[in-house]
Amino acid sequence: MNDLFAYFERDMIRWVRGRISVVSALVLPAAWLIFVGLALPTTFTEHYIDFITPGILVLTMLGASLQGGSLLIFDKILGFLNKFLALPSSRESILFGKILFITTRGLIQATVILVLALFLGASFLSLPGVILTYCILALFGVLLSAFSTTIALHLSDHDAYAAFNAMVSMPLFFTSSALMPYNVMPSWLSAIAYWNPVSYAIDAIRALQEGVLAWGRIGALLFLAVLVVAFSVWQFRKVTV
Repeated sequence: MNDLFAYFERDMIRWVRGRISVVSALVLPAAWLIFVGLALPTTFTEHYIDFITPGILVLTMLGASLQGGSLLIFDKILGFLNKFLALPSSRESILFGKILFITTRGLIQATVILVLALFLGASFLSLPGVILTYCILALFGVLLSAFSTTIALHLSDHDAYAAFNAMVSMPLFFTSSALMPYNVMPSWLSAIAYWNPVSYAIDAIRALQEGVLAWGRIGALLFLAVLVVAFSVWQFRKVTV
């Protein structure tokens, strides 16, 4: 655990010192919340800000988690990863330190978005619902941060990873249930959206609005997170740089 927190602390200090990156990571989700949540006319709900807020919270975690892979690219290019792999600490501590930092960063950013949503008039969750929302977001963050870190192991530079990020992030978001419910989607899109892991997290948070725990969606997220983390551990154990 000491090794894990050492890697976590290192990335956290680097992120906090880069103030522009802290602010810029909040611009896109905040813009979606303000300009779409307040301005988009809808026929399926009178309180669209309540409907879209879970989607924006998950979008925030999605962006933070996928951007987390660039941390490993940075370490590879500057030679830090080689040195980390040669240390007596376990390789898993490198991976888990990254996952913990990326997930924590995403939760901090999601907190800002949640406060902004409440300021704009959203009133969609009770206190227990907010706590469970954080648990779902953390589980989703673990899944995506393990995935992005594993992908970064096999890419050579920032341009390649930026291209991968752009190729994955927006299609995942737009083919999810973030912006509209399944019953108003085209049939082909609703089928894709239902099986989209991003929708698992969004649907689970929306279910909390009605006081329901969506065990099927949460269980699917948990299963995928365990599967991806196990694969990531295997990749880290055999990686050579």
